[in-house]
Amino acid sequence: MSSFLFSDELIEEPNNPNLASEYWDILIVDDEEDIHQVTKLVLSGFEFEKKPLRFHHAYSAKQAKEILEREELISVGLVDVVMETNHAGLDLIKYIRNVLENHDVRLILRTGQPGEAPEESVIRDYDINDYKNKTELTAVKLKTLLYSALRAHRDIQTIERHKRGLEQIINASSSFLQCNSVREFASTILEHVSNVMGLNDNDIYCAAATNNANDSGAKFRLLAASGLGIEPRSSSIPEHVKALFIESHNLKASRSTETEYVGYFPSAGGGETMLYVGKDSKMKSTDRQLLEFFANNIALAYDNIKLRETVKDSQKELSYILGEAVERRSKETGSHVKRVAHYSMLLAQLYGLSDYRAEIIKLASPLHDIGKISIPDNILNKPDKLTESEWAIMMTHAQTGYEILQHSSNEILQCGATIAHQHHEKWDGTGYPRGLKGEKIDIVGRITALADVFDALGSDRCYKPAWPLEKVLALIESEKGKQFDPKLVDLFINNLDQFIAIRDSYPD
Repeated sequence: MSSFLFSDELIEEPNNPNLASEYWDILIVDDEEDIHQVTKLVLSGFEFEKKPLRFHHAYSAKQAKEILEREELISVGLVDVVMETNHAGLDLIKYIRNVLENHDVRLILRTGQPGEAPEESVIRDYDINDYKNKTELTAVKLKTLLYSALRAHRDIQTIERHKRGLEQIINASSSFLQCNSVREFASTILEHVSNVMGLNDNDIYCAAATNNANDSGAKFRLLAASGLGIEPRSSSIPEHVKALFIESHNLKASRSTETEYVGYFPSAGGGETMLYVGKDSKMKSTDRQLLEFFANNIALAYDNIKLRETVKDSQKELSYILGEAVERRSKETGSHVKRVAHYSMLLAQLYGLSDYRAEIIKLASPLHDIGKISIPDNILNKPDKLTESEWAIMMTHAQTGYEILQHSSNEILQCGATIAHQHHEKWDGTGYPRGLKGEKIDIVGRITALADVFDALGSDRCYKPAWPLEKVLALIESEKGKQFDPKLVDLFINNLDQFIAIRDSYPD
């Protein structure tokens, strides 16, 4: 230690926990006060990558454990071997690696009594990064040692951040796969970008957009942007962000600056997806790499969601077309199936079913009367009351509708089969075709039953004119607990304005 300059004056270092990221945290573990003071003196003014050091002092292995349990940002530990026991430092090494499972901190063993801990056996048996005799640690060698240790710790932290970022990308990708609409997808993007970068929402600005590769760059559709809510307008984002989207579109390439990134990804179908992320501070190369992976996943997920929406729209149109075909055959308006679809979705949501399940019911409910395709015209369109034998034939449409749809593996058609089969069952068990009672009737059947009756009574039919609203409501109230699920009737009456709004939106 002859090259060390000793000082009797205690050297104070900054102790502001809010500035943790502005320092490299160094833990000195030694039972000699002089070693603490000399180490601080030699390393005063030391900087690595423009960040100074901040020291933490422990005079025993026990104190070191307490510091390590509460401080997560220690980069380097300078550990003495002999303290309260001859092997206290070695026991501390085991505790750090095996109990705390901290494999990031770089541990340098320093000893003034090398005979107590032979270098070869210590290096072999303990997870340390260097071993030094205190007498050989000159000021220059100590600084050299610290540069090496901090570089290693920096690289480990970079790898760890990359790992966490990739884990967040995987988690985000799983969330994207669960999205059922572009709107839900857009909000999920904003939710995960800050997680991928390991930052708070307030530390970044994010925007995602899509475009057709052959259109003008200014025609992009904004999917999401920080602080702009659902379905924001493209005009709402900052002008320089719009300019970067247009530039990326024109160049057909990703763009980045010190503080901003725009990822550009074309799709097989001729579309393109772009992701903008801006930070107040300098963006690291690992940030850009993670965003590149993330933006690529966004592009792939967006294509899949658009495809699912196209399929869903096709299924919805098919449900409407089939439902309307039956209604037209019975000389009724096709708007009936649209109204029943929207009434059913609203009832499902009010009942507490998930938005996904409510959407399935909306798409399936237009098929409730598909079994009427088998009913002869003279019965289906008879203006007078049906005879007993004719009514028996009419009632077969519930079973027939079920048989038409039951063998499909499509979720919507499976739901349609249940609805077709059960929408004439009654809460008190007097319905048909199986006389199911109460909750033995599937909720989709109970919901569609109420929606269908409300609309049928309020519409003109070949056998009756439309009833006034007051008479319809009186009938529904009287059938509460008889024909209809009491809870559904209460939800319907208490939210009548919403059902009237749907009725008025789809006139005959």
